[in-house]
Amino acid sequence: MTEKLITEKKLFACGHTACAGCGQSLGARLVLEAAGPNTIVTNATGCLEVFSTRYPESSWGVPWLHSLFENSAAIASGVESALKHLGKIDTIRVISQGGDGGTADIGLQALSGMMERGHDILYVCYDNEAYMNTGIQRSGLTPFDTNTTTSPAGKISSGNPLPKKNMVEICAAHRIPYAASSSVGFPLDVQSKVKKALSIRGPKYLHLHVPCPLGWRHPSNLTINIAKLAVETALFPMVEYEYGKLVSSRKLVTIKPVEEYLKPQGRFAHLFKDEKGKQEIAKIQQIANQNIEYYNLKATK
Repeated sequence: MTEKLITEKKLFACGHTACAGCGQSLGARLVLEAAGPNTIVTNATGCLEVFSTRYPESSWGVPWLHSLFENSAAIASGVESALKHLGKIDTIRVISQGGDGGTADIGLQALSGMMERGHDILYVCYDNEAYMNTGIQRSGLTPFDTNTTTSPAGKISSGNPLPKKNMVEICAAHRIPYAASSSVGFPLDVQSKVKKALSIRGPKYLHLHVPCPLGWRHPSNLTINIAKLAVETALFPMVEYEYGKLVSSRKLVTIKPVEEYLKPQGRFAHLFKDEKGKQEIAKIQQIANQNIEYYNLKATK
């Protein structure tokens, strides 16, 4: 039994150099296990690329291509076109990957082009809500009031002053066949959505929420709990769109206050120090309330 565990080939192998409790490494494993071995992956520069491919080793048990920070979707478009030319597109799936910065910021143009041209690709955004690999700088997906190295909290600022981009709706606005969000706190949901996406022809988008103990400053053993709380407070809705139309949202029987999600994370510690912080928490609660109403997240009894 021990020998089998050691020698059995994994599509995303352990032994990489991710931080303890890394949500991104868990997300990558879930995605690849759901996709299966007949998959080609392109990967933007970022944490996932760095910790999974330190020369001369690799965690990837499928063909894997590293691109620049901004062009994972463009490289994947070329791979998909080559597979079509070779007549292999029916048997091999293409997955393009990037972090929040490589997806919502510097990679947005290539992603939009991929969707506009109609390539048969699943794009997965691993959203840890900042540029973690280069020093925890804010990205377009950094939440409101987050303390990062480029949105520091202090006497004047309460952290990031800008709202988080809604990448699922941005992609859905391209009228692609499928766009969805999920979280590593719900592994079965992740894998179900990956399989559903790969069963559909055309461009697909999956936004995957992946806590980062280093950048979020929470204990590494709380990664799954933190991920679940983001969903249970309605700060991260889990939804599905088909051809631009919202078709499902994960309903919440009990909706928790945002404080339960914010308090365990050091990046929000400044919000629990004074009256000003309470006022900012109320603003964040309003964001959650708007999500509840907009996506109809509250379960009916």
